[in-house]
Amino acid sequence: MRLLNAEHAAHPWVIAQIAPDFELIDAWALPAQGGRDGFDALLKIMAALDGANAESALTRALFRVRYQLGAWFGWDNAARQLPIPGCTETTLSQRLPVNLRGSATGLDLSPASFTPLYRTRNEWAAELSNGTVHAVLHLAWVEQGKDRHRGQMGVYVKPRGKLGATYMALIRPFRHLIVYPALMRQIGRAWQAHPA
Repeated sequence: MRLLNAEHAAHPWVIAQIAPDFELIDAWALPAQGGRDGFDALLKIMAALDGANAESALTRALFRVRYQLGAWFGWDNAARQLPIPGCTETTLSQRLPVNLRGSATGLDLSPASFTPLYRTRNEWAAELSNGTVHAVLHLAWVEQGKDRHRGQMGVYVKPRGKLGATYMALIRPFRHLIVYPALMRQIGRAWQAHPA
């Protein structure tokens, strides 16, 4: 279920402190609910997801098209370290407080090209940098009352100039109508299948 961005941003997340210049473009309530200790299970499920090998054939096709465009135009050249748009830093890890540096080790989202940034008791974030955007995937475990928690996901972005802004505008309907709904279904099935 989509959330109002303000609902996700209303919490005092670390990501708001280290990426105040990024825009929260999408917020979702994840189909994952449980007790205080359920966040680890959610993170493992998220690490296993790969858009290029998604359950949805349409999602797989969209990721293949995106990766092909990235190869043609050199958007995903991992060898070059691009600065965050409008900044000198190349990674948000340079903005992290000392106590959070290295806190996200052990969870690999390499199929999705995200590099882990930090982990707290109820937050986890990773970044992606390419020729169109610098983006952050933010996952949270939000208390709902009576020792029940729910997973939430926020996506923060800084486009790279007009190309990045145009790219984000073009993919918006595909994200909202195809990619995220398929992702939510896949997360929901994985959550139901995970041992409690």
